[in-house]
Amino acid sequence: MRPVALSRTDGRAGRSERSRAAVAEALLALIDEGDLRPTAPRIASRAGVSLRLVFHHFKDLEAIFAEAARRQLERVLPTLVAVSDDGPFAARLEAFVGERVRLLERVSTIWRAAHLQEPFSKEIGRRMQLIRAWMHNEAERVFGAELKRARGPERQELLGAVSAIASMPFWHQLRLYEELPADRAKRSLTRALASLLEPLARRRR
Repeated sequence: MRPVALSRTDGRAGRSERSRAAVAEALLALIDEGDLRPTAPRIASRAGVSLRLVFHHFKDLEAIFAEAARRQLERVLPTLVAVSDDGPFAARLEAFVGERVRLLERVSTIWRAAHLQEPFSKEIGRRMQLIRAWMHNEAERVFGAELKRARGPERQELLGAVSAIASMPFWHQLRLYEELPADRAKRSLTRALASLLEPLARRRR
């Protein structure tokens, strides 16, 4: 009898995980389609489950968003490519911008949705802060050779500007509000970073 009992338990666990996955994936799909604040009924309808089942697996909408964000991160993180912090400035700039733009384009819509939820969710806020810190640290690492030629307040100011330019809000400004296509937005981002960092690259140590 024990194997049968275990099989039933495993079956329930499997169905539960599939239901959770369906709900989280439904949320991601709605966000990808532009519904940045989907309601629980819309999520349930898209997932093909009852509203009761949604809240059987998740205590509230925040929990669904947190699970969806976790799944999205699990997909994106393995695709990230570390840009070398060695070599000529122009080559590092090109590699950094290419990789950063690829990331920003991929997560742009879910980022907008998470940004709307962030003030109301400690978990989403924590994840967003971790991502912002990683993006900041990557910019500082890749352009460390240039930034170390600045001193004191100048270095801090330049790093802040570089980090801001290589961030999602700047990308959204170019793509959503200036309505630039991705290739032109990429050139604008490159020019902005180059205007700050090229003088440092030419500066004598």
